[in-house]
Amino acid sequence: MPDRPIGVFDSGVGGLTVLKALREKLPSENLIYFGDTARVPYGTKSPKTIIRYSIENTKLLRSFDVKMVVVACNTSSSYALEILKSEFSNVPIIGVVNPGAKLAVSSTKSGKIGVIGTEATVRSGAYRKAIVSINPFSDVFEKACPLFVPLIEEGWLEDPVTLEVARRYLLPLLERGIDTLVLGCTHYPLIKKVLAEVCGDVALIDSAEAVANEVARILPSRRKSGRGEVRILVSDKTERFERIAKMIMGSRISIEEVSIDKE
Repeated sequence: MPDRPIGVFDSGVGGLTVLKALREKLPSENLIYFGDTARVPYGTKSPKTIIRYSIENTKLLRSFDVKMVVVACNTSSSYALEILKSEFSNVPIIGVVNPGAKLAVSSTKSGKIGVIGTEATVRSGAYRKAIVSINPFSDVFEKACPLFVPLIEEGWLEDPVTLEVARRYLLPLLERGIDTLVLGCTHYPLIKKVLAEVCGDVALIDSAEAVANEVARILPSRRKSGRGEVRILVSDKTERFERIAKMIMGSRISIEEVSIDKE
């Protein structure tokens, strides 16, 4: 069992930020990542569709005999996590919402926490519920940012357009006096430089490191030595994905296109 890989999935390139954190935290582990690039973004989809995609992605990863599944997509974590845990009860499954919420609560000084995410994630109220369950006295202000994922997938990570969009999205949250901002989509750390420019001293919460720590805590068995292998799979291999993936993971990676129907 120790040699079996940890499976990770996201709607696109964003979950690679979690994959990178796992690689740094658990360098001996074999990792397999699936980016559902043919169907990105998930944030504009209905809950029924998000759940169906998440089940299909988990089935795909299970076909590679993974020992754990990390749902590195906030939208899927918000709507499908409990269903996945029920459907695939023989493998540990963790999401990104609870680790991010815990980190936000421990970071804030004023108790005023902003959350940005896809339309679906914000609509679900998952972060609000998770944060308030940890500290009922927290003030949580949420904002859907539907243009961020397309801009990031386009590779406009430091573009003036992205900066202007960020200003428009974030100004209402900053006016509320937040001191902490949860990046409630795994794509968003890729534009952290832009977000930091807009937010100033506000603490930006990237849940990738928190997720990696949680995986390390509950991992059923570990590889003891050696450098683990990393496989990156996508449902649609594009030059754009490859360019951003190499920016995150380094140039020495290969990307394979697979069918989502793989069993």
